[in-house]
Amino acid sequence: MSIQIRPAQPSDAPQILAFITELADYEKARHEVIASVTDIQRSLFSEGSTAHGLICLRDGVPIGYAVFFFSYSTWLGSNCLYLEDLYITPDQRGGGAGKTLLRHLAKIACDNDCGRFEWSVLDWNTPAIEFYKSLGAQPQEEWVRYRMDGKVLRDFANGN
Repeated sequence: MSIQIRPAQPSDAPQILAFITELADYEKARHEVIASVTDIQRSLFSEGSTAHGLICLRDGVPIGYAVFFFSYSTWLGSNCLYLEDLYITPDQRGGGAGKTLLRHLAKIACDNDCGRFEWSVLDWNTPAIEFYKSLGAQPQEEWVRYRMDGKVLRDFANGN
C-alpha cells in the first residue's frame, strides 16, 4: 500500500474538518471545535492565507492531514515551521503514514531554510510523545505556552 502526500485543496475542506473533529474527539476537546467548512476554506485557501494544509493518502484514500505555518526565530534569524495539527486516522496508525507526513514537513522546512521545526503535544498523549521521541524530536520543557482567546483576548485588546 502506497502513501502519498499532497497539498490540500479547497475541495478538501469537508475532509479536513472531519479530521479536525476526530482529532478533537481524541484530545477530549470536541466542544472546542467551532470551525465550519467555510472557515477552513477561508483560512487555508484564501489569498494571503498564512496557514497551509497537506493531505495524507493511502492508495488514494485520505487517511490524515497536517496544517502548518511559518513562524520566525529572532535568535536564529530565520523562519521556522510550526506544525499546528498532524492527524492520522486510528486504523491507519503504525503503517508509516505519520512518519511519512512528518518527513514531508521536515523537507518543506529545509526547502524554506527554516532553522526549526516545532509542534506541541498534550502531556498525557503518551503514544504521540513516544512516537516523536523515536524520531529524534525532543520536548522543550523549559518553555510554557500561554494563550489568550475569546473574551479575554477581546477585553485585553480593548484595554479592559
